[in-house]
Amino acid sequence: MTAVVLFEELLCKNGKLVGVATLNSPKSLNALSGAMIDELFPQLTEWQQRADIAMVLLQGSIEKAFCAGGDIVKLYQEMKTHPNEYSEEVESYFAREYQLDYLIHTFGKPFMVWGSGIVMGGGLGMMVGASHRIVTENSRIAMPEISIGLYPDVGGTHFLNKMPENCGLFLGLTGASINAADAKYANLAEHFVLSDLKVDVVDTLVQINWGETVALNHDKLTDALREFERRSISQLPTCHLKINQATINKVTQGDSLQSIVDAIVSEPIEDKWFNKAQKSLKHGSALSAMIVYKQLQVADSLTLADCFRMELNLSVKCGKFGEFCEGVRALLIDKDNSPQWKYASINDVEDDVVNWFFESKWEQAQHPLATLGN
Repeated sequence: MTAVVLFEELLCKNGKLVGVATLNSPKSLNALSGAMIDELFPQLTEWQQRADIAMVLLQGSIEKAFCAGGDIVKLYQEMKTHPNEYSEEVESYFAREYQLDYLIHTFGKPFMVWGSGIVMGGGLGMMVGASHRIVTENSRIAMPEISIGLYPDVGGTHFLNKMPENCGLFLGLTGASINAADAKYANLAEHFVLSDLKVDVVDTLVQINWGETVALNHDKLTDALREFERRSISQLPTCHLKINQATINKVTQGDSLQSIVDAIVSEPIEDKWFNKAQKSLKHGSALSAMIVYKQLQVADSLTLADCFRMELNLSVKCGKFGEFCEGVRALLIDKDNSPQWKYASINDVEDDVVNWFFESKWEQAQHPLATLGN
């Protein structure tokens, strides 16, 4: 069988090594499977600890996609097997995924993600934790969980709140797809490099005079990528978020979720990107919208590790509740695009239900991610 992750160590001119991990499941657009996580986590941990590894590059095996998200088809099968129950498999998958994301966030050494093509859900969770995040003219990025009855996890609690002027709330509620310019604007990416320059970028990595000082190694990689961005920037696409920033500010000013959703959906604007976002929100899960709204409200007081702990609780409960299962069925299994959501509107969602999602399933010491960040 072909390995789901390919690992390579590139010898640099001064004897240091660049660790390269390549997601290798092209048929699934490199969807992040449990097997991938189980390959990545120990190898990245080893590279983090080895003195001869100067930096790490994480990429996809195809230009079409870095990673299209988590392996939600496998999760659907598990949820169908255990309807309205807590699933150990669902818990295990999300716990391992969030541990991997946290490792990337806290890696220390330069960690570069080549985020070309589709970067969604679990793929964005890996990319956004990297110290050096590259997007290309082909990048298509989204957290579209509202369309499948989930919510923006994989650290979304943390990174959506770091976006400018309510862009995080807007993207979380609408699942809108964004491009490279949007990603830079929203602090999801740092460098825009044309995809045709990738070979040159990798060649440059092995020419860098890596040293023993991690901070200086970060600077050396940043300087190299800035030169490639200078050669690419004239082809940076239009930034939808910036163009629509005033409108986003206007429609997210409401003092309740219902008023915000009403404002977004009813905004009279002729902009294809914004109109598509309106449609996604209109047809998305009302329960997911409620979770997103509360998720971002409580995020300011949480550390990164606490964000992942809260998300694991939310994700496990989504696996039990049924909305997530129905959303995946409609989009990816039966593909009828007609999910039968439990709630027709936000006003139909009881406060007790939303509060249940945010009540921890575990005592603090028993939480599967209790030691994260310690």
